[in-house]
Amino acid sequence: MFAVKTFIPTVLSVLLSADSPLPAAATPSLPYFQAAALLRLAPRLSPQALEAGLAALRRLQANGVPVRSDVLTVIDYTKPSNERRLWVFDLVHTRVLFEEFAAHGRNSGENRAVRFSNAPNSLMTSLGAFLTGDTYIGKHGLSLRLQGLEKGINDNSVARGIVIHAADYVNAARAASQGRIGRSWGCPAVRREISQALIKTLQGGSLVFAWFPDPALLHSPSPAAGPVRAGPTD
Repeated sequence: MFAVKTFIPTVLSVLLSADSPLPAAATPSLPYFQAAALLRLAPRLSPQALEAGLAALRRLQANGVPVRSDVLTVIDYTKPSNERRLWVFDLVHTRVLFEEFAAHGRNSGENRAVRFSNAPNSLMTSLGAFLTGDTYIGKHGLSLRLQGLEKGINDNSVARGIVIHAADYVNAARAASQGRIGRSWGCPAVRREISQALIKTLQGGSLVFAWFPDPALLHSPSPAAGPVRAGPTD
């Protein structure tokens, strides 16, 4: 397993530039039949979401970023929070490892996420490509840092403390009784029962792609990336 901190500057220099948008059209690194097989295994996932995630992975690989090629996470925020909307794919064996609930930021919407932001203190979800970093033990237990790779879209994720962590408010019972799960400060929080297994599967440089078809985000202002440091977590 490689150390994420050693290549974050390389990732930022490649992906936080105006002429390197994500995702980009390219020849799939996966055979077409395998991508189609992934959709058959995850029929509720938007095909556009999987396509965008695979395109982001291809772009990272094409630019020489040491991103893990064995696993891909796609969060489909077109789905409501009372449905499972986070998929982790095993790209080597063409299978689904996790299909899970995932929280969105409290200012992004009620049951559905409809607003997104990269701004500190916005308490909103950010979209786009993230690279998983290291883990730490915080107030939610084992947590996994996410490095946003897209300038002006999610590059404040480290300063904002956007991480994958467990949350008691993410569970099927709450989704059924209240019509939605609880909301975070912008983190894609997951069920406590599976959080450690999921985090250990994703840590160390895998791609997490948060999808929503909002073209306005692709034309938002592009501020300079902030310092790579840990911020407060929700």
